[in-house]
Amino acid sequence: MKPWRLGLAFAVLVVGCSSGSDEPYKPAPEWSGRKPNLPPPPTLSSAPIKVGDAYTIHGASHHLRSRIHETDVTKAPITIIGYIVDENISDAPGCALHKTGKADPENCPAAGQPPIEIPSFWIADEKGAGKDKPRVRVLGWAKNYATVFEAFEKYKNLKEIKNPEKDLVKDEIWSVDVPYPLPAVGAKVKITGKYGFVFSKASTGLVSDPVNGVMTYEKIEYVEPAPEKISFKNKPGSK
Repeated sequence: MKPWRLGLAFAVLVVGCSSGSDEPYKPAPEWSGRKPNLPPPPTLSSAPIKVGDAYTIHGASHHLRSRIHETDVTKAPITIIGYIVDENISDAPGCALHKTGKADPENCPAAGQPPIEIPSFWIADEKGAGKDKPRVRVLGWAKNYATVFEAFEKYKNLKEIKNPEKDLVKDEIWSVDVPYPLPAVGAKVKITGKYGFVFSKASTGLVSDPVNGVMTYEKIEYVEPAPEKISFKNKPGSK
């Protein structure tokens, strides 16, 4: 580069660096107005990703939403451990509680009531956790309440399962054994099945959870029994 060009470039650089205000920095005073009303920061879960060979609800849902770990929990069946914190069995409408092979009455449920749900239960990391806590819905263990009612009638006098082929009620449509005992709140369980965002076995439409995911049931292991067995609030055959 020619000397005069080098000098010109240096002059431009000096001018560029020295441009602007020469006034010293003056820190702004602390805000004295009304403080914003901000919500407290969320409490992060202290649950581990796994307990032994089983995922926690926190661990399974975390991996489900992760681009890196999603296939760890969706590619093959996994096991999730947790407490049963809710179920929709005890609230089943009486008109849906009957022997299998018999159709529900046309007015079941009655006009103005919501449609009948798929038999389900929910598991969480904490015993007694409310709906504001992460929970996973477990479906696919009974197609309808008639299957649940048949299992209830058969299981209520059983003390133990000696012959699974003979003692357990099988949902022939979904090819699974209905859990014994029937899932009740308070039990600690290990659920094995297909985990993901969507349950698609139902003929009445998809069931999905974009945050916590849903579990398609294959088998159950009871770690701790429920304090009380399941019971129906509505009389079988009633509206």
